[in-house]
Amino acid sequence: MSDEIDKLKMHSPDLTQDNIAKIRALFPGCVTEAADENGKLRLAVDFDQLRQELSDSIVKGPQERYHLNWPGKREALITANAPIAKTLRPAREESVDFDTTQNLFIEGDNLEALKLLQETYLGKVKMIYIDPPYNTGHDFVYDDDFAESSAEFLERSNQRDDEGNRMVANTIANGRFHSDWISFIFSRLVRARDLLSGDGAVFISINDVEMVNLRKVCDEVFGADNFVTSLIWKSRQIIDSRNKTNSSSDHEYIVVYARSISEFSLRGKAIDAAKYTNPDEDERGPWMSNSILGLANAQQRPNLHYAITDPETGRDFMCPPDSGWRYSKETMKQKIEEERIVFPKKDDGRPREKKFKSELNNEFTGFSSVLSTEVGFTLNGSREVRDLFGNKFFDFPKPVSLIQALLEQGAPNPDDIVVDFFAGSGTTAHAVAKLNSEDGGNRPFVTVQIPEEIADGSEAHAQGFHSIAELTKERIRRAGQKILEGECHPDWNKDVGFRVLKIDSSNMADVFYTPDQTSQADLLSRVDNVKPDRTAEDLLFQVLLDWGVDLTLPIRRETVQGKTVFFVDDTALMACFDDGISEDLVKELAGHAPMRIVFKDTGFADDQTKINVRQIFKAMSPETEVKAI
Repeated sequence: MSDEIDKLKMHSPDLTQDNIAKIRALFPGCVTEAADENGKLRLAVDFDQLRQELSDSIVKGPQERYHLNWPGKREALITANAPIAKTLRPAREESVDFDTTQNLFIEGDNLEALKLLQETYLGKVKMIYIDPPYNTGHDFVYDDDFAESSAEFLERSNQRDDEGNRMVANTIANGRFHSDWISFIFSRLVRARDLLSGDGAVFISINDVEMVNLRKVCDEVFGADNFVTSLIWKSRQIIDSRNKTNSSSDHEYIVVYARSISEFSLRGKAIDAAKYTNPDEDERGPWMSNSILGLANAQQRPNLHYAITDPETGRDFMCPPDSGWRYSKETMKQKIEEERIVFPKKDDGRPREKKFKSELNNEFTGFSSVLSTEVGFTLNGSREVRDLFGNKFFDFPKPVSLIQALLEQGAPNPDDIVVDFFAGSGTTAHAVAKLNSEDGGNRPFVTVQIPEEIADGSEAHAQGFHSIAELTKERIRRAGQKILEGECHPDWNKDVGFRVLKIDSSNMADVFYTPDQTSQADLLSRVDNVKPDRTAEDLLFQVLLDWGVDLTLPIRRETVQGKTVFFVDDTALMACFDDGISEDLVKELAGHAPMRIVFKDTGFADDQTKINVRQIFKAMSPETEVKAI
């Protein structure tokens, strides 16, 4: 075994190769090696052989089948799977409670963010809520280049984006109006699905323009069997008479898909305990009355159409001809004998059934797919933003009460992780904090927003905001302070902070990624493979990403033997990126017995120290993973 210290790869996973490895585990004969465009050998799938493996008859060619297809589908999948050489750089000055918060605000392209979070949040997220562009012809979509290869994508993603803006208009005049939108949402949902836990679900707001296509895309990504429901939200309170069809579009949808339908269900609507009383002092406890009418008419179910008699008065009661009783004669007789049927005192009344609170299976009933108007309208969302800023700023923000109602269904547990990668006005982060403050939960949120530029002539720009991301962060800050000023649950940890992490080009110099294009002279002149403008904390967060360590763990910085050492959650990970690292320092750090430790590859005082590092840890802390960048 070599004593050479393993190096971290410092880029997001190559998900295509991961998928091929999974196929190879199931069907070894369907995976072979093939040379890529640079002549490098990579695993590749023999699709003809794979089709044959999955068929019980001879496969001669493509068969007609039901599936979703559109121009750009293959390119969108390649883009979704392609690795990126990017990182997350911490921005302490823009954060709130950076050292203690469990929440993240990621600034940058959300597809890149989803790729960067694959290692850290894989299978851990309980609920994803997104409010993507509705593709009305007036909004924007991300400028994903679906025509480039994986290698080209990797090369391009390693360059700094001078504009910091990858948004382009998608007008109805675009010949690929729907296809571009589908490609853009498809690639993001593919990567988002990986983050969901087995009992997790995604909630997606949409209107009529792309509702049908969204359902088809979600069937493709999550599987049609994992469809949960389409919730209908009445978004507009006042009828709009300006529509040329004279119809007022007063509603939107929230489409819900589970990671696995066998493990997920909505929590349901909480039962109102006040409805259960005990006016007759029944020894079985509080009860409420339910209708005992059925749905079948006399022709459909004649056995459910009969008279029942009040044993006290002898009065007979007959059901309406278009709806029989809910129970058969025998069952009804038994319920009457058990005094579960309540007979009316008035002439126009009907018998009803006692439902006892003690017999409930749980404290929740079914959740209606038509949301109550109590969850608020778009105008409520606008008022909430105006109350915080004194100005509208955002168009059609969702009300906090709506997202809170969804959180109660999708993230009912106190530690459920919530992700929103179309942060927009910041309503999801606001709603998570508000729900936590009310029920004592400590749900962390991860929210992503691209720094889309704000128009020069706008009121927001006049007040000093230059991007949507800046506005979103400020909204979360102000909302958090307002929540803290109100009444809070005694068990709440009062976490209204967030760590700001910004997507940027890799901390590693280009030579780190393209050694085949670098001469020996270049190597001699560029011994240090870290870009000169990057800080030690920048390097630390790229290491956290690469190693899949929780990005919200507490970080402590100490000086040990004159060198800066980072302690992440005490000894979950230790890092020292200084130069001149001696054997004495290595031994002292090994004495802490960390789970993981990382150094800069060029940071050792001499070659002998670098060679001895692994042996020192083998002797003093054999369980420690030792790596270098």
